[in-house]
Amino acid sequence: MLRLQSLTWLLAGLALMLAPSAFSHPAPDGFAKLAARLSPSVVNISTSQKVEGDLPLFPKGSPLERFNDTLGRNGPRTENSLGSGFVIDPAGIIITNDHVIKGADEIDVTFPDGTTLVAEVVGHDAATDLAVLRVKPQSPLPAVPLGDSDTALSGDWVLAIGNPFGLGGSLSVGIISARNRDIQSGQYDDFIQTDAAINRGNSGGPLFNMDGEVIGVNSAILSPSGGSVGIGFAIPSNLVRQVADQLLKYGHTRRGWLGVSVRSITREVAQTFGLDKATGALVVSVTSGGPAQKAGLEVGDLIIRFDDQDIADSRALTRIAADSEIGRKVKVHYIRGKKPRVTSVTIGRLQEDDDEEANARATTATPTSGQVMGMSLSVLDNTLRRRYNIRSDVAGLVVTDIAVGSDAASKIRVGDVVEEIGWKAVASVEDAQARVAELEKSGKGPVALLINRHGELLPRALKF
Repeated sequence: MLRLQSLTWLLAGLALMLAPSAFSHPAPDGFAKLAARLSPSVVNISTSQKVEGDLPLFPKGSPLERFNDTLGRNGPRTENSLGSGFVIDPAGIIITNDHVIKGADEIDVTFPDGTTLVAEVVGHDAATDLAVLRVKPQSPLPAVPLGDSDTALSGDWVLAIGNPFGLGGSLSVGIISARNRDIQSGQYDDFIQTDAAINRGNSGGPLFNMDGEVIGVNSAILSPSGGSVGIGFAIPSNLVRQVADQLLKYGHTRRGWLGVSVRSITREVAQTFGLDKATGALVVSVTSGGPAQKAGLEVGDLIIRFDDQDIADSRALTRIAADSEIGRKVKVHYIRGKKPRVTSVTIGRLQEDDDEEANARATTATPTSGQVMGMSLSVLDNTLRRRYNIRSDVAGLVVTDIAVGSDAASKIRVGDVVEEIGWKAVASVEDAQARVAELEKSGKGPVALLINRHGELLPRALKF
């Protein structure tokens, strides 16, 4: 009986291995043919930027001190950077990372055949770290298609081609390690994780599937050493397509806006809404005059469904709302207390930090930064969230500087987010200043603050 059972398992295993339909892309013998077909569309990107200020000097008394006069001390200097990109349109449209070309005075694109063309920036988006470039070739360029990243699965083979450390045309192979990664780089994080080797200079380069379609843009790595340790992240192609289409059409992004700040909930909080599991996005603040307020949404509401899509957490709502068509009415299902409710919200337009058109209209905007109790506080935007690694579901004012000798100097750190002052939420510098003035006038002693430090809530008390 034992031998018969063993034989049955052996035959079943052989059948599985021999069945051609068991795997959509079985392990290939090699990647040479695929690489040869795709490599002509992958480019090296080099940028130069003039920087004002003195060059660093070698310390006095060191063996290299004599070079200080040669290097010079004053005047502008040129800084260079390297990255990767890929052609999506034979007419000369190229995708890369925003951080590869940000602030560049000149951008050169070098093709595998050695041809170098000067590129102009069509548009860039700091929130998703994407940029679109245009070159003017004498003949059509080899281009690669954007695939459907939603069909990519953990375990699928992937291939990365790029310019690591200036070594153009480098190829690395691996698998998709995970999907939907949030690495806390911005509010639209939804990365594909891969173990294909990605290093400095690969940024902006393509991550291909075995059909030769781009399913991601290689953008970041997690590494204590600075080199590849098998944990790389790529922006999914479906997000790339959406952002690139808007940049090509408008020169900037046009995202939907709901007018709320939200955060994910725990299972314990979910039970207070009558739910068995943690799902939905909890409204923690509502913008005055925004779409959500006009639709009747309030702080404490739990949004569970938006435009016929279930909301798993705050990140999901942020992405879905941003993808929504401006001016469109959508149904929002939410829970207030334990009572389910439905309302219709007309999607507004999110004002981006780098949207010159929108910023020009906001001539009467309230101050975005100011001094409060020895702290320099600023309203959170995409740039500050990226700089201080602040999650999209954190609301409040970020500390950008602290006065020496103030009580805050020993209790607060730059990058902390002040969520509450005197047990009241603060959303603007004016809120914070008014709240402190109110508490100082009452003479009740130290001011209680609630600080968010990398996701950990910390109570602090500051003296006037």
